[in-house]
Amino acid sequence: MNLKIKVCGMRAAENIRSVGELAIDFMGFIFYPPSPRFIGNGLLPMDALKNLPASIRKTGVFVSENRNTLFNYVEKQALDVIQLHGNETPEDCSILKAKFPSIAIIKTFSVSVPADFEHTKEYTSVCDYFLFDTKTPLYGGSGKRFDWKVLENYQGKTPFFLSGGISSDDVAKIKKLQHPSFYGVDLNSRFEVTAGIKNINLLRIFIETLKS
Repeated sequence: MNLKIKVCGMRAAENIRSVGELAIDFMGFIFYPPSPRFIGNGLLPMDALKNLPASIRKTGVFVSENRNTLFNYVEKQALDVIQLHGNETPEDCSILKAKFPSIAIIKTFSVSVPADFEHTKEYTSVCDYFLFDTKTPLYGGSGKRFDWKVLENYQGKTPFFLSGGISSDDVAKIKKLQHPSFYGVDLNSRFEVTAGIKNINLLRIFIETLKS
């Protein structure tokens, strides 16, 4: 199983450097002020980022952000991936694709029942990846896991990340998932010391076990 590893909600320079030394593929930074993992002043710690391996794709997470503000962040922060976690339309994704053709787009969908996957169909042509998260009143970050059996109802070809309360105890369950479009896992709150600060040892053990 060669799943991609995305660690999200990073914000502290030293923690970024430490996580960057692990075998991960995507590192997520949240540009949404209400989040406890908001990067703060809207600027990433560039000294820490410039030393990240080139193989780690810098991912900006946005929630229903004003289009011009989003454009500005993407250009100034040299992002590789844009993750849309709010009410963005297929048209919004299409405009982003046209503006930044070299940047990958992840669209997040809250999932709890099979019918939730119907919403993915209109985004297939304008997104590179989907991310399936636990349905909550808020925009993710619940630390709760949804019933992964519902993934059997996703018939799309767009690769997806699995998110929502994944912990170090879930490796065996993840390895049993055989969906052909299962692309990667999104790790966040269950691997934290405090909001935005990741437990390096916990992450390392999880990644090594998953890849073994």
